[in-house]
Amino acid sequence: MGQRVTSVREKAFERSVVRSFGGSRTAESARGGNSRTVERFSPETRAAIAAAEAAGRILLRHFGRVRGIRLKGAKDPVTAADTAAERNIRNSLARRFPHIGFLGEEGTTVDGPDGRWIVDPLDGTIAFISGLPFFAVSIALERRGRIEAGAILLPRLGELFVAERGRGAWLNGQRIRVSRAARLADCVLSLWHDDTVWGDRRLRERIAGLALEVRNVRIFGAGFSLAYVAAGRLDGYWEQSAWPWDVAAGALLVSEAGGRVTDGKGRPFDPEQPTILASNGRIHHFLIAALNGHPVRAGSGRS
Repeated sequence: MGQRVTSVREKAFERSVVRSFGGSRTAESARGGNSRTVERFSPETRAAIAAAEAAGRILLRHFGRVRGIRLKGAKDPVTAADTAAERNIRNSLARRFPHIGFLGEEGTTVDGPDGRWIVDPLDGTIAFISGLPFFAVSIALERRGRIEAGAILLPRLGELFVAERGRGAWLNGQRIRVSRAARLADCVLSLWHDDTVWGDRRLRERIAGLALEVRNVRIFGAGFSLAYVAAGRLDGYWEQSAWPWDVAAGALLVSEAGGRVTDGKGRPFDPEQPTILASNGRIHHFLIAALNGHPVRAGSGRS
C-alpha cells in the first residue's frame, strides 16, 4: 500500500512538471531534435521546478491585491506573498532533499552537507506590488561552489526557464540560445539602476554614454532580465548590487544558453559578489569597456 501511495504521488508530481513544459509535449513530438522530456532532468531540478510552480500559484493568488507590505530598507519592500512563497519552497524542497541546505532572500538560512538551494521567492517585488508582470520565482542548486541547476518562473507570463550545468537552457520545454547581435546599436540592455548608481556621477555618465550607443535600455529585475538574456530577447544585463538569490539561477541560464557571465571587469562570476555582467558574449567586451570608462572600439556603434 505504501509503495502504491508513493507511486501515485510521484506520478502527480511528474504531471505537474510536464504541464509547466507545455502540456504533453515530448522529445518525439518536438521538431528539430532540440527538445527533451522533463523526465530527463535530475530529481533535484524536477523538485525545483515543482517548488517554483507551487510558489508561482501563491504569488498569483496575491497579485492585484497585495497585503502585508513592510520595508526591509527605505526602498526594499517585502510582502506576505514573499514570505508565504519562500516558506512553501523551503518546506517542499526539504521534504524531498533534507540534506541540501537553504539560502532564501527572506531570511531563511539552513546549512546542509549536500549543497544548498539559493532562492528568491519573489524577484521583482516592486513590479509585483505595482501590478506589473515582470516578477519571478528563482531557485538554484549550488554544490561545491558551483551552480548546478536553476529554474526561473515568470508566473504572470506563464514562462518557465530551466538550466542544468552542461545540458543547456530551456523555456517551456524548448531549447533557447542567446542572441547573435554583435553591434551595440542592435542591442537592448537591462541595466539595474538603484541609489548606488544615481549617487555616482562618473558611473551615471558611463551608463548615459552606453545608452547612446545601444538601441534601448530597460530596467528589469535580475531574474526576469537574465532569463530574457538567455532566451535572446535581451542582449545584456548589468547590476552592481546583486545578492546570490538574485542571480544564481539566471547566471546559469545565460551560460547554458551560450552567453557569458562575469563580474563588471570581466573576471569570473561569483554569486557572492555584488556586480554581475551577463550578455550574449559577442558584445561583452564592449560592455566591459563602456561600464569601466574606457573607449568603446570602433565598429560597436551605429553605422
